[in-house]
Amino acid sequence: MKTFDAKQVKDQVVKWIRDWFEVNGKGCNAVIGISGGKDSSTVAALCVEALGRDRVIGVTMPNGVQKDISDSMMLINHLGIRHYNINIADTYQALMNTIGEQFAPEGTEISRQTVINMPPRLRMTTLYAISQSLNGRVANTCNLSEDWVGYSTRYGDAAGDFAPLGGLTVAEVIAIGKELGLPTELVEKTPSDGLSGKSDEDNLGFTYAVLDRYIRTGECDDPKTKASIDDKHVKNLFKLLPIPHFDYKTE
Repeated sequence: MKTFDAKQVKDQVVKWIRDWFEVNGKGCNAVIGISGGKDSSTVAALCVEALGRDRVIGVTMPNGVQKDISDSMMLINHLGIRHYNINIADTYQALMNTIGEQFAPEGTEISRQTVINMPPRLRMTTLYAISQSLNGRVANTCNLSEDWVGYSTRYGDAAGDFAPLGGLTVAEVIAIGKELGLPTELVEKTPSDGLSGKSDEDNLGFTYAVLDRYIRTGECDDPKTKASIDDKHVKNLFKLLPIPHFDYKTE
């Protein structure tokens, strides 16, 4: 497999961001949800290098108390970017209560997936509210490895206007983060969704190292893991495609 040149690819992504903004948002700001993990940290640092820190806005969005909010602030302070803290707890609880009240008469319970996926969707709503008020464009922070197996919330963290990491695996994002000089504790932080209480790899059932190797080389030593990756990839492709629509053709 070809050796990954982190500096070269970092420079290419920075140029890609600049070029994208020239066409799709000349003079606009990059708006980024800052979770304190490697992906949002790397995207924010790439945007600072591409656009300058004055055009990068970080947004922290805890749902009540975020135990690792200090990591988010470490990144914000490290880059010296403008930031806002929007706590989504009241909105989340109000919406859950309203849905619960409507479900109650028929005995329907709010599903576990609804509980897990609503916060990232509210966060994306928040990012767009800020973006539209501050001449912004919203950054998608998903990487190729997550997208490959659908490990994202549709219309939540999977949304956005531009995706700097969409073609890069987890290992490649980490390498670029280090090349950008980001704090090691952010770049090498164990990835988790911050929702289920489990790490990404616990939820997936395999490591990102195994997934990254399979994506780049097609090699996977364990047939069961290969089958699991393939199954997730096929079932979640719809998340990456435009919404299917009826194509009316006149005679």
